Amino acid sequence: MLVDSHCHLDFPDFDGDRDDLVVRARAAGVTKMVTICTRASAEPTVRGIAEKYDGVYYAVGAHPLNVGEAPLMTVEELVAFTEHPKMVGIGETGLDYHYDKWPPEMQQESFRRHIVAARETGLPLIIHARSADKDVAAILREGYEEGSYSCVMHCFSSGRALAEAALEMGFYLSMSGVATFRNADELRAIFADAPLDRVLVETDAPYLAPVPKRGKRNEPAYVAHTATVGAQVFGITTDEFSKATTANFHRLFSKVPGA
Repeated sequence: MLVDSHCHLDFPDFDGDRDDLVVRARAAGVTKMVTICTRASAEPTVRGIAEKYDGVYYAVGAHPLNVGEAPLMTVEELVAFTEHPKMVGIGETGLDYHYDKWPPEMQQESFRRHIVAARETGLPLIIHARSADKDVAAILREGYEEGSYSCVMHCFSSGRALAEAALEMGFYLSMSGVATFRNADELRAIFADAPLDRVLVETDAPYLAPVPKRGKRNEPAYVAHTATVGAQVFGITTDEFSKATTANFHRLFSKVPGA
């Protein structure tokens, strides 16, 4: 039993075989998937996908690279989305300074609004962090000092300091296909030092396909390859790793039935 805790099933990469993709995921033992909405305008499409397929849930947020496309989502708007029974998380949000697309101040304001929405709803915050570790840690900690909330560092591939800051606040680290790459020894070492009960697995499909699918379009079924590497990192069987990360997923995404 596996869960793909973060994928993007609304992306056009899947328009030709979305039904088959879900069938393949189930055949690979992936019983649940969370498809992530990265801009408010996509919410109806993402919601429709979650409604169509058993075992598919969704989250809503403004990706930091999308924040300037429309007025920033308000806390009230984010909270309103959570009324849907299959809407289970806030995000993805966070900071991305790798591309000089939107001002840091705009990204940070959006990020803070998502934190407030996560705190008010009790749903987990889903974080994207790229080339912004110090500011991400500072804003997460600032928000946590104002009131606790739950959170996952999606597709974690940042430095050890951000991992330790997140774990200190009781947050989760999500392992993606990046952890299977040959040059990812440092990242695997960070995960090896993390508590197993704070680790999730994901694909971030259609991106970052794990070895041996690297370079191809990623899809939820491939989370099984990441789980195999995760088990090696922790020195346990793949079955044990799968059961542990699935239990972690249900603890964090408590709105999803079937824990």
